[in-house]
Amino acid sequence: MIQSGQYILGPFGGDCDLRRWGLGLAGRGGHAAKKRAVVAVARKLAVLLHHLWSTGVVYEPLHQAMRPVIQSQPTAA
Repeated sequence: MIQSGQYILGPFGGDCDLRRWGLGLAGRGGHAAKKRAVVAVARKLAVLLHHLWSTGVVYEPLHQAMRPVIQSQPTAA
C-alpha cells in the first residue's frame, strides 16, 4: 500500500481526488510531510478499495471535482 501511495504522489500518478488531497498534505511542510502524506494516501486508498469492494460501486477518480456546487439561494422573508 505504501508503494501505491508513493506512485500516486509521484510524477507518474494520474490526476485524481486522492492525489490532489495527498499533494495538499505534502505541501504543508518539508520532507517529513511528504512521508506522512504517502502513509495517509496509502491508508485512505485501503479504505477506498474496501468500500468499493464491499459495495460494488464503480470508481470515479475525480468524484469530488465532478460534484455540482450547490449554491444557497436567499429566501424571501
